[in-house]
Amino acid sequence: MRIPFLFFLWLLLAVGPAVSGAEPRTDRPNILLIYADDLGWGDVGCYGSQAIPTPNMDRIARAGLRFTDAHAPSATCTPSRYALMTGEYAWRRKGTGVLPGDAALIIEPGRTTLPSMLQRAGYITGAIGKWHLGLGTTNLNWNGAIQPGPLEIGFDHCFIMAATGDRVPCVYIEDHRVVGLDPADPIEVSYAEPIGTEPTGKANPDQLRIRPSHGHDQTIVNGISRIGYMSGGKAARWNDESMSDQFVLKASEFIRNRAKKPFFLYVGLHDPHVPRVPHPRFVGKTQLGARGDAIVQADAAVGALLDVLEEQKLTDNTLVLFTSDNGAVVDDGYVDQAVERLGTHRPNGPWRGGKYSKLEGGTRVPFLVRWPAQTAPGSSDALICQVDLLASLATLVGQKLEPGQGPDSQDLLTTLLGRTRHGRDHLVEHAQGLALRQGTWKLIPGSTGSPVAWQTGNETGNHPDAQLYDLSRDPGETHNLATENPKKVEELTALLARVRQGHPTR
Repeated sequence: MRIPFLFFLWLLLAVGPAVSGAEPRTDRPNILLIYADDLGWGDVGCYGSQAIPTPNMDRIARAGLRFTDAHAPSATCTPSRYALMTGEYAWRRKGTGVLPGDAALIIEPGRTTLPSMLQRAGYITGAIGKWHLGLGTTNLNWNGAIQPGPLEIGFDHCFIMAATGDRVPCVYIEDHRVVGLDPADPIEVSYAEPIGTEPTGKANPDQLRIRPSHGHDQTIVNGISRIGYMSGGKAARWNDESMSDQFVLKASEFIRNRAKKPFFLYVGLHDPHVPRVPHPRFVGKTQLGARGDAIVQADAAVGALLDVLEEQKLTDNTLVLFTSDNGAVVDDGYVDQAVERLGTHRPNGPWRGGKYSKLEGGTRVPFLVRWPAQTAPGSSDALICQVDLLASLATLVGQKLEPGQGPDSQDLLTTLLGRTRHGRDHLVEHAQGLALRQGTWKLIPGSTGSPVAWQTGNETGNHPDAQLYDLSRDPGETHNLATENPKKVEELTALLARVRQGHPTR
């Protein structure tokens, strides 16, 4: 039978892209995930801050959704990032605590991650900024190929710092290499003992431009003493004041140079993590000192990325997600007047505790979603968590998660897009111990730890007795209802035990 030519041509055009894989699906949005560091719920204007101008974060909220009961997976950075990438609570795995700068990669190559899932869906993927999930294997040689790393768990390109600004090595890594390294000046890193002849803050306080308040007194880089010891790599060392600009530059290049396919870009801002050394153009922009000025710098970075989307005419079909890795902390290791100049500003808003805490301020963070083609402006009080992004975005791009992949990630896509206010039934909050949310109820099991983080002054939530709070009536967690409601304590304790024993929440 002869096939009419026009029908044959139609058939060829219809199946051609599917066969060749050359054409992307046009109904899949670009995804820009901006992840701030130590930014509290109360630090952002659209969440009530009046002391710190955040017009660009507020710009996302005005055109999108503002979530009021959104959570980081943990009250510290590394475990939150692990859960974000893997869809698995970090407390289920050993070795996922806050990592030193020379730690090995803690996400095993080959497992399903947020970027690898999006790669399978046809996305080009990039990671810019703070990483803090480890690199390479034990005893990594910083002067050679640095792998495995982001490229081995699903990213096509990366430009990152290994850990945090207060930890060595103080260099950038692009894909598998330290940027700007002079082979004649090799890098050595140690967290066990001093190496080389570099001065330390402990022995040379006169060489410091920022004095540590606790710890942070080892190798001096750029007049700031850090955690850990480093020698060599002088030509490759970063400049703290230009770090934010560098990340914006690299992220903007990624967006402008994207392939003809949708992109997923993860931007890990360093601000307002310590050391807080904003660029001179931001110094004095608030009355709160370096921490407030660093948040203004972070907001400017957000604005620059939004502007690039507009420049490239990508705004309407780009899903922008903005959030933070844990609650706020004021004194986290350096004397920068953040405490003295805090005034009436409440970095964690109405929530008690902060970074390192099982109280609400530890994990309840800003969470903004904008996708002009699909979302209407508004707010939502749905209970959601960053661990849910893997399953939710998998649904968005038509990818199926197999059993065991993203075991704690729940598909809340319709919630993220504002089509329903139904969120999680329950959520485990993590901070050197676990707490449980179900609805407006909050259980903190009894524990023997210190009630205050000795270095920062943040409340930890630790107490010998179980604590039970009804957040709808007591958002500040001040009235313990455990004695009055023993059945509720028993019920939530049993639920937490089931989750801890490995019962998947998805």
